[in-house]
Amino acid sequence: MIPPQEASARRREIEDKLKQEEETLSFIRDSLEKSDQLTKNMVSILSSFESRLMKLENSIIPVHKQTENLQRLQENVEKTLSCLDHVISYYHVASDTEKIIREGPAGRLEEYLGSMAKIQKAVEYFQDNSPDSPELNKVKLLFERGKESLESEFRSLMTRHSKVVSPVLILDLMSGEDELEAQEEVSLEHLPEGVLQDVTRISRWLVEYGRNQDFMNVYYQIRSSQLDRSIKGLKEHFRKSSSSSGVPYSPAIPNKRKDTPTKKPIKRPGTIRKAQNLLKQYSQHGLDGKKGGSNLIPLEGRDDTLDVETDAYIHCVSAFVKLAQSEYQLLTDVIPEHHQKKTFDSLIQDALDGLMLEGENIVSAARKAIIRHDFSAVLTVFPILRHLKQTKPEFDQVLQGTAASTKNKLPGLITSMETVGAKALEDFADNIKNDPDKEYNMPKDGTVHELTSNAILFLQQLLDFQETAGAMLASQETSSSATSYSSEFSKRLLSTYICKVLGNLQLNLLSKSKVYEDPALSAIFLHNNYNYILKALEKSELIQLVAVTQKTAERSYREHIEQQIQTYQRSWLKVTDYISEKNLPVFQPGVKLRDKERQMIKERFKGFNDGLEELCKIQKAWAIPDMEQRDKIRQAQKNIVRETYGAFLHRYGSVPFTKNPEKYIKYRVEQVGDMIDRLFDTSA
Repeated sequence: MIPPQEASARRREIEDKLKQEEETLSFIRDSLEKSDQLTKNMVSILSSFESRLMKLENSIIPVHKQTENLQRLQENVEKTLSCLDHVISYYHVASDTEKIIREGPAGRLEEYLGSMAKIQKAVEYFQDNSPDSPELNKVKLLFERGKESLESEFRSLMTRHSKVVSPVLILDLMSGEDELEAQEEVSLEHLPEGVLQDVTRISRWLVEYGRNQDFMNVYYQIRSSQLDRSIKGLKEHFRKSSSSSGVPYSPAIPNKRKDTPTKKPIKRPGTIRKAQNLLKQYSQHGLDGKKGGSNLIPLEGRDDTLDVETDAYIHCVSAFVKLAQSEYQLLTDVIPEHHQKKTFDSLIQDALDGLMLEGENIVSAARKAIIRHDFSAVLTVFPILRHLKQTKPEFDQVLQGTAASTKNKLPGLITSMETVGAKALEDFADNIKNDPDKEYNMPKDGTVHELTSNAILFLQQLLDFQETAGAMLASQETSSSATSYSSEFSKRLLSTYICKVLGNLQLNLLSKSKVYEDPALSAIFLHNNYNYILKALEKSELIQLVAVTQKTAERSYREHIEQQIQTYQRSWLKVTDYISEKNLPVFQPGVKLRDKERQMIKERFKGFNDGLEELCKIQKAWAIPDMEQRDKIRQAQKNIVRETYGAFLHRYGSVPFTKNPEKYIKYRVEQVGDMIDRLFDTSA
């Protein structure tokens, strides 16, 4: 059991807690009542605020909508004013730009093009919005005037700044690739940089906005004239330089070293001069002499006019290629792409036609030269044709994109030159064969005939132009192989042709030799000509070219030469026959000669003396220009005659066949040798 005291204490404790809980509950109840009251008050306040907000909203929203409408109206007014200002500005364009347009674009192209842009926009506006307004006509007229001024400025700039390229600069341009260092590369500035920029801008504006292509005609006409004049100036430079100094010079770009000459001779193609020099070399070795006449015009003694014209034409062809390349580069900056080829085609026509016309004149002159048998003049075709063929790839590249008629001009000229060249070769061979045997034209001393020297000189030219001459011959072949001939094929054709000329020459010389009444002089004539031909062949590459189709040509000529020497030696038989042992009297030593025997010995001595004197007198006037051959023939004849005469003199010199031995024994053996040593020497 719980003690009473503890139970009483516990009850009091519970009662105290209960009291506290009651107090707490009472507090909470009071708080809830207050909270309810506050809530009611807040709800009342919020309800009142909501009512006021609704009233406020109902008052503000109409005001807001009205304000928004006012703002929109204001924006519309501003836009309308802006549009009005913009439209009004078009009405002022004419007055604002008229002065600038009237004064022109010179010196202020940027400002001028800006004004033209304004005028163009005004034209577009009035066309779209007011096509019947007088303002449209006004701005249209102003636009056309401005466009004309731009066209005029384009022409003015091109005319004032397009200059003829000097011959010196052209020559340097052509030789620059081979001779000048990279940092000194020659370049052409056809127009100053600033002018080029202005011309290009005007060109683009005229195409894009002006709808005008007339300026392209202006461009090609001006540039065409400059190109043509530049090439003609180069040709004139050659003529003047050649007439004053004999060789045209091209001052190169000034070298940094002051002691280095700045002028260098232009390389000139070998033409007639080389063969003439070769002939002079042969002359110095005794191969030349007085020549007989021929109906072929001599290759010697001609002036350098043809060489100058040939050199000038060749350089003008190269100059055209270089200048045309440069013109195309300039044209690509100025002319729109889709008009470039056509404009370039028109631009080069005058210069190209001039070159082609001059080439055809050369062909025509060659045809006339063939008719009059002046084959030296025809030789000018060879270096030109060779150069045209070498230049053709560059020509084709430059003319790429031009009209077919333009591209075909050079091939047509090449074909004409090949045809006339082949005709010249054919006619030359025929003339060598058919050159008439005119007695008054034959060399009196039996030396080299002019026909021979002309033939050799002509063939010498073919050495410099083997491929060209071979191509000429091949172009006339009708066989299928000729259409795609190789260098070996053309070389064989050329070899065959040279052998044909030499064969014709040999036949003609044989015919001509019959003009001489004296067989010995005929033999000397043939000997001299054959020897001249052989030495000329050996001293050049002709012998190798002949050997392509005729291996034994050299040996054959040597045999012919030896044969003529033997024929000549037979002319002395009428002298040596008098003193040969046959038909001479036989006598015993110490036995007195009979009258008949003495008379026979006298006749032998007299016949020998008369024959020796006659032959020496006649043959002294003959000529053997080749010193080696002359000495060889003299020595051989001297040995034969001296041996025969020495034996005769030894046998009969001491025989008492006459009372006056000095009358018959006129010459010692040594004297006979000396007389023969003076043969073929008109100065002795």
